[in-house]
Amino acid sequence: MSRTLKKEDWFHADGFPLALERRDPQEPFYPHKHEFSELVIVTGGSAFHVTGDQSWPLAAGDVFVIGPQAHEYRDMKNLRLINILFQPERLKMDLLDLSTLPGYHGLFTLEPAWRKRHQFKSRLHLSQKELDHLLALVDQLDAELSTRAPGFGFVSTALFMQIVGFLSRCYGKSQNADSRALLRIGEAIAHLETNLDKEVSLDSLVQISRMSKRNFIRAFQAAMGTSPISYLLQLRISRAAQLLRSSDYSVTDIAFRVGFTDSNYFTRKFRNVIGTSPRAYRKRSAATTSYLNTEN
Repeated sequence: MSRTLKKEDWFHADGFPLALERRDPQEPFYPHKHEFSELVIVTGGSAFHVTGDQSWPLAAGDVFVIGPQAHEYRDMKNLRLINILFQPERLKMDLLDLSTLPGYHGLFTLEPAWRKRHQFKSRLHLSQKELDHLLALVDQLDAELSTRAPGFGFVSTALFMQIVGFLSRCYGKSQNADSRALLRIGEAIAHLETNLDKEVSLDSLVQISRMSKRNFIRAFQAAMGTSPISYLLQLRISRAAQLLRSSDYSVTDIAFRVGFTDSNYFTRKFRNVIGTSPRAYRKRSAATTSYLNTEN
């Protein structure tokens, strides 16, 4: 039976949502899962990464993301790892145009979901030059998290995002056939992210993916847990909620800005997803912000 690693045991007492662990070498460790995500960088040695009844060989240069699933390492031979522990819900992983990188979706969303089907062949494997560049960034992040000097939170987050961006670009350049298959889906997701204010058809996404419609829908559903059109709706509602919190645009203007052509339809869909109307949501958000400002 696997144990669950708790946030409070692995993150600093100040609650900052990033931590870094060096395993040089990795010692035997019981099967476990986490209440957080983990970016694993293999810096040396070898082992088998085990999840459930599946196991895959690891080597220096391998980089992959572990979510809530249970895992462990077996048959370790001087295995050396760097684990970057992070809480994605608190780090705003949709920051700016990160979601326009197909490699970001490939590395952080699609590869973990498709690991069993692809037998880990779609993982990211860095060249020595890429690994050296990554480790230089990791050293800077480690120093910030260790010293915790004033401003460390901002600098640490910036360094982590730089690591995420670099790895996403590396994944996007992969020539591995299995990785390329995931990147095609990643390109379709990136297209949705950057065109949510426009009319997007399923046929256009299928064309971007260079897959059959049936295979694309099935692959998208398996990776994202929902259909492409439902995912687009989620993106639009999420963006609308952001605009309701941060802008003075009217509800009708916001509806048009996120791709709806009918404000009444937008209101119904917003209520279905969020549980309240756009106007009530804005009023509640404004009241919360006012209260927090008063408290501070």
